[in-house]
Amino acid sequence: MNIQNIIGLSREDLITHFEEHNVPKFRVQQVWNWLYHHGVHSFDRMVNVPAAIRQHLQESFVIERPQIATSQASNDGTQKWLLRFNDNQEAETVHIPEVDRGTLCVSSQIGCTLTCKFCHTGTQTLVRNLTSAEIVGQMMVARDVFGEWPSPVGGRHVSNIVMMGMGEPLYNYENVKTALKIIMDHEGISLSRRRITLSTSGVVPMMKKCGEEIGVNLAVSLHAVRNDVRDHLVPLNKKYPVEELLDACRQYPGASNARRITFEYVMLKDVNDSNADAKELLRLIRGIPAKINLIPFNPWPGSSFECSTAGRIQEFANIIQRAGYSSPVRTPRGQDILAACGQLKSASERQRKSKVDSNNTSDAA
Repeated sequence: MNIQNIIGLSREDLITHFEEHNVPKFRVQQVWNWLYHHGVHSFDRMVNVPAAIRQHLQESFVIERPQIATSQASNDGTQKWLLRFNDNQEAETVHIPEVDRGTLCVSSQIGCTLTCKFCHTGTQTLVRNLTSAEIVGQMMVARDVFGEWPSPVGGRHVSNIVMMGMGEPLYNYENVKTALKIIMDHEGISLSRRRITLSTSGVVPMMKKCGEEIGVNLAVSLHAVRNDVRDHLVPLNKKYPVEELLDACRQYPGASNARRITFEYVMLKDVNDSNADAKELLRLIRGIPAKINLIPFNPWPGSSFECSTAGRIQEFANIIQRAGYSSPVRTPRGQDILAACGQLKSASERQRKSKVDSNNTSDAA
C-alpha cells in the first residue's frame, strides 16, 4: 500500500487526520510550519514535535517532492526543470529571473487537452491532471534549488507564480485551488495572492468560482478578437465564444484598476495583428479593468506560424496605449532552451517521439 504524501494535503485534511488520531490540533500548526516554512525533507527534523507524533507521521505519510530529471539554463538566466513524478510522468517548470522579481511558471497538467494551434504544449495530448502535491512540489523544488528555506520575507528568488505552464488550470480546479491555498498560507510559504496569476484559455463556467474561492490575479489567453479566428487558434472558443468570455471577465470578483485582468495576445503575422484587430480589441475590453500583454510568437519545431514584425507589434501596441491601456510587449525569455511562452513540452515526450521517428526511418531504409 502506498503511503500518502503529506505535501499537498489541505490544512483542513491535516486537522481531520490529527483529530481522528487524538493528536492536539495545535500540532498541525507546528507540522505545517516545518513543511512549508522550513521546507524539511524528514519528520525527524521537526524537533519541537513529540517523538511519538513524529513516529505516527512517519508511519502515515511521506514527505515527497518531484525529482528533477533534467535541468537547463538559458543564456538569459532562465532555468527550466523537467520534473519527474512517482509514476514516471513528467512536466516542465520554468524560473524567470527579473530585476525586481523572480517568477515561477508552474504546470497544472501533464500535457494539455486544448490543442491551441500556436502552442507547443497543445501538440502533446493530455496524460493526466497534476495532484495538489505535484503542483505545490514545483514551488518547493525551486525553493530547494535556491536554498530559500526558511521562507524569506523579502528578496526571494521565487517571489511570483504564474499558472501558465503545461495544461489548463481551470480543468484541474480542485487540485490547483488546494495547492495555491497552501502556497498562500501565511504560516508557511506565505506568498501573497497579489503575486499569483492564474491563466486560462477561457473556461467560462469556472472563472467566477476561481475569483471567489482563490482570489488570485486572472490572465486570459485571448489571442484573437473574432470568433472565426479564435475558433482556429483556441478551439475552446467554439464552446465559450469571445462574447461569453468577455462577459465572464466583467464579472470576475475583485477585478479593479488595482487588480486588472491581463489579456494575453500572441502576435501572429497576418493572422491577428492588424490595426483593425487592435481597434476591435479595444471595443471588446471596454469597461474591463485590463492590461494587454503582447507576446511575440515563440517558434517551435513544426509550427506553421510566424511572429509579427517588430514594427507591426509596436504599431499594435501604440493603438492600445493611445486608448489608455497598458500594453507591454513581453520580452521572450529562455527561447534557446524552449522555455518561452508557448514552447513547453515534456522533454521525455519529445525524446520518445524522436526515437520512434528514428526507428521508423531505420525500418524504411
